[in-house]
Amino acid sequence: MPLKLILNFVISLVIVLVTMPPFIKFLKKLSFRQTISEYSLDDDQKKAGTPIMGGILFIVTPLIVTLFTNIKAFADIDTLIVMLAFVGYGLIGFIDDYLIAVKKNNEGLSPKAKLIMQAVLAVIFFVLYQGHGRLEIVLPLSGKVLHLGFLYFFLVLFMFAGSSNAVNLTDGMDGLCAGVSIIALIPFLIISLGMSETLPPLIAGLIGALLGYLYYNKKPAKVFMGDTGALALGGILAAIAMVTKKEIALIVIAGIPVIETLSVILQVAAVKTIHRRIFPYTPIHYSFRLKGMPEKSVVYLFWMVEAVFALLGFLLATR
Repeated sequence: MPLKLILNFVISLVIVLVTMPPFIKFLKKLSFRQTISEYSLDDDQKKAGTPIMGGILFIVTPLIVTLFTNIKAFADIDTLIVMLAFVGYGLIGFIDDYLIAVKKNNEGLSPKAKLIMQAVLAVIFFVLYQGHGRLEIVLPLSGKVLHLGFLYFFLVLFMFAGSSNAVNLTDGMDGLCAGVSIIALIPFLIISLGMSETLPPLIAGLIGALLGYLYYNKKPAKVFMGDTGALALGGILAAIAMVTKKEIALIVIAGIPVIETLSVILQVAAVKTIHRRIFPYTPIHYSFRLKGMPEKSVVYLFWMVEAVFALLGFLLATR
């Protein structure tokens, strides 16, 4: 097991580091570039034209590496569900990115179309999982088990849709989403060590691939993951939480994406009810920028806060 973890991590890291430059050139050749909304901050207007869909590389790489180093992963139903969630939500993001790249605007898939696709995937994962998994949640600290039966499907739908969209909202600054995702994956890597032989190497490979991507995504970013990468990361976090039975702990471990989502929800609710904003700008990381904090400082701050949430979530999950 330790050898497979190291191999997957190192090989995935090296592959992404080596192949990303030509992949960026390929994306530029296809004109798959970022378009910036007219409502974006002034500093972000400079990022127009940066290649998107960099997430393709950190999705494909750990899967291919796993195929060669740990073929048994494709026969394990839990690990297979995790991989399908990774690819499935990445595909939704790819369609969205493709429409954005072709239309040269930021609309892409409609929210309704995204939700329908996410719901279809949730149904597929629920059907695959219910055949052998436990349709229950374990309450942290108390250890009490709640048997949900078919209601577990609605939890699955909420988890996958919520997690994928939350990570997508976090993808707004150079290095922010990749760093937060790496930190959130580490507790799940440790948790999965005692539960599965095939899942930990896959997670280790993803962390390595994300580190390689982060090298090119740090400020000034040479490539963005796009919805392709962000939705895939949200999907795989939800899937890992489901198969490891740490559904509730996910809320804490993914603290920063949760906060980003809550900031948007609260902002919209405030505007519609009291006709005023609670925050200067949402998702909330932009508010720090408007208050004068440099982008790098905001990213480092959010990484540190996410590390605290990841630690708290890990302690919660193991009690």
